[in-house]
This record gives sequence, C-alpha cells and structure tokens, in this order.
Amino acid sequence: MFDVIHSDTRGAVDHGWLKAKHTFSFGDYHNPAMMGFGPLRVINEDRIEPSQGFGTHPHKDMEIVTYIIQGALAHKDSMGNGSVIEAGDVQRMTAGTGVFHSEFNQSEEDAVHLLQIWILPRESSLQPGYEQQHFDREDKLNQWRLVASSDGRESSMTVHQAVDLYASILEAGNELQHEFSAGHSGYLQIVSGSVTANDELLEAGDAVAIRELELLTVLATSNAEMILFDMA
Repeated sequence: MFDVIHSDTRGAVDHGWLKAKHTFSFGDYHNPAMMGFGPLRVINEDRIEPSQGFGTHPHKDMEIVTYIIQGALAHKDSMGNGSVIEAGDVQRMTAGTGVFHSEFNQSEEDAVHLLQIWILPRESSLQPGYEQQHFDREDKLNQWRLVASSDGRESSMTVHQAVDLYASILEAGNELQHEFSAGHSGYLQIVSGSVTANDELLEAGDAVAIRELELLTVLATSNAEMILFDMA
C-alpha cells in the first residue's frame, strides 16, 4: 500500500489566532476513514499568531511530539518544565498518568509554524516525562537524521512505542532511500518543498501512508524538508 494523502484533503480550521490542518480526526474535524495510522493518532500542522496559543489543558496516555518548523513556542507543564522550543527543535512529552501544559507563541510579531504529533504509547499509565533536543540543519542535510526512537539510540529522543522518527532537509536533485524491515509500516510527511516518493509527486503538506513496501526512494524536485515514521 502506498496511499497518498494530499494536503487539501486534510481537515482545516481557522480560529483567527490559529490556522490548522488535521491529517486525522481531531476536535471538530471527524472523518471515520482517517482515525489514525498504526500508532499515529494525530498529525496537526498549526500556525499560531503572535502572542497567542493554547492555555493550560490536560493530556493522558499519549506520546506528544512537537516539531518546530518556523518561529518559537513557549512551553510550560505540570512537571515543572518551562522552555522555548525554536525552529530545529523537537520536543517529546509523555503524558502517561496525566499532565497539564500550555503552549504560546513566544513572538509578538511573527507566527509560529509547527507539527504536533500524537503517538499511542505501547502501555498506559506511564510516568510523565519530557525531552527536548535541537537538530542542526547539517545533521539533517541530504540524509535521514533519527530524532526519536523507542530506545534513544544515536542520541535521539525516546518515545514509548516501536516508532523511529527521522527528519531530513533534502536539497534539489538529491535522493534518499529508506528500507523497511518485514512487517514495518511507514508514514512520510512533507514539511516544505516538493519531492517524488517512489515516482509520486508530493508537495508541502502532502503525505504517504505505507504498508508492505521494502524500499522508499525520495527525490527532491526542489529544496525540501520532510519527516518519516518507521513503525514496527
């Protein structure tokens, strides 16, 4: 299976202060055919206006990964963490038995653009936890950089699920491949630019859900940024 999900088929909301695209059912957007993919439950692309954001709210039994594309997001939570997440940063929060947090655009002038990803954990009632790392452009340039994994290998963050999350910035004309082990599925999300993935043209916001495929080949038709999930 190589199922292309075009950006304009996603759920869209505009609250003024927040413009969002929802790949899977979320909030007021409900699509019975798009309830998740494997352990992926949410992939939201959010644009938050200056000095706006989400007030304190709860989460439970979810791995929440925030990938900052542009701008800076101020984060506070009930575990005592307070940080600013900037472009190139990736944050992982294990909600586990329960956590409260808030997220606000740090800037008074510029919007913040991000992906927020929810992954179902392999078990419930985990101890809440937090990680944040910065991944330089050079770390991702024309290669896959492992940013999160189930075992934290290669200096990646740890998610409590059999998921490897890779990020790449691919310059025009460059090609990357990824081999999937037997029984693994994949999900490729284009963050910016355009690529062909196994000869399918994908542009910013597009994605591909992958099952029973041995080799993924991605060729950048312009400078592009993307993330890839490899799920056992």
